[in-house]
Amino acid sequence: MIYLNKKMKRILLALSVAFLLFQACKKEAKLVLENPIPMARIDETIVLSRADVEKVTGTIGEGLAPVLKKNGVLIPSQADDINGDGKWDELAFTLDFQASEKTELVCELVPQKEYPAFEKRTNVRLGLPDGDGKWKEVDHAVAPVGLAGFPTTSQGEGVAWENDKFGFRVYFDCRNAKDLYGKLKPGLIIDKVHTPEMGSYHELADWGMDVLHCGSSLGAGGLAMLENDSLYRLGSTDVFEYQKIAEGPVRSVFDLKYKGWDVAGQKLAAVEHISIFPGKYWFQSDVTVSGFDGEKQLVTGIVTSRLKNEPYQFDANTDYKAIATLDVQSLNNDELGMAVMLKKDGVTKIARTTNIDYYKLGYQTVPEKNFSNVISDTYYVAQKIKNNVPARHYFYAVWGLENPKWKSIDNFKQYIKEEADKLSNPIIVSE
Repeated sequence: MIYLNKKMKRILLALSVAFLLFQACKKEAKLVLENPIPMARIDETIVLSRADVEKVTGTIGEGLAPVLKKNGVLIPSQADDINGDGKWDELAFTLDFQASEKTELVCELVPQKEYPAFEKRTNVRLGLPDGDGKWKEVDHAVAPVGLAGFPTTSQGEGVAWENDKFGFRVYFDCRNAKDLYGKLKPGLIIDKVHTPEMGSYHELADWGMDVLHCGSSLGAGGLAMLENDSLYRLGSTDVFEYQKIAEGPVRSVFDLKYKGWDVAGQKLAAVEHISIFPGKYWFQSDVTVSGFDGEKQLVTGIVTSRLKNEPYQFDANTDYKAIATLDVQSLNNDELGMAVMLKKDGVTKIARTTNIDYYKLGYQTVPEKNFSNVISDTYYVAQKIKNNVPARHYFYAVWGLENPKWKSIDNFKQYIKEEADKLSNPIIVSE
């Protein structure tokens, strides 16, 4: 047994008191968030870099990741490794805001292996044959080349992504048109598409269906280049590659990479970086094209083959321009609305292609593919781009069968305008 004299006891007591005072006064890591506009914002997803988080937490050690609490309740979040170096780079989280609300979040660190599980509200998937008649999800793949026609080499014919509102896909072959899965209720469905459990996704079911006919158009946001008054589809490239980056409760992110894109004899490369967030009727696309000098015009558009009304173009707000269609144009013969929104100062041209169905005619086809490289039945918008500099747009889709308000173009326009105002006035984050 060790006996302490009075002096040692006083020293230990003083140290204990100092430690308790230090613990009591130790500052919590907090973030202050402010909605700068008088509009409620439901399912607002915010992304912070690791450096931004460390401004309030200090240096974060190996194997730890941040979680956020509001009034002691965990906020849905995910810590994502964006650059693939094995360490998380960004914290993404989703939060509701009242009009002009200012709120405070506490940031805590937890072991990454014990990160909380939140409701999954976004998803991305590429399923390839597993040899047992089923589809195996992969995080990376290169599309097969040299195949005649369009044999089904992947689940649902391509890469699919979704949130709880809508589903999207891009054909993982030379067509590179984008397609839509309309949903009748919240939830995630693409893991089950093209399986016996779901049945045919071309027929209306309790979850919804494939609602779009693409033909030889750009479908729902396919890409092209406008060069000397001609459109060059981003398709039939030498290489078409998929890479998943992040997938979780508050966002899913992936890359579509292309090499050998023939634009008027020029061989270009491109990367489309796609992000999708909960609760939104849109996804975000950042397209980077390389291999050229000066400026070019990148195009995205909307299929018009079933369109009877004239398409729309309008200013979503002072920053953003939009093109849109809304008509009885779904494969279920009901209202389907689609739109492209992008920064107004980047728009160079808005136009409509011929409505000749080159897909049926087989005219100017990709070699051995029976698919037209000529783009028709498309309402499109072009934006100026520079070599190796990302160009952003947002693609919207709504379905009248999911919600009767989407039968009205005025309601669709209002939604687009409100989303534009949110993008123009991001949540303010401070320490």
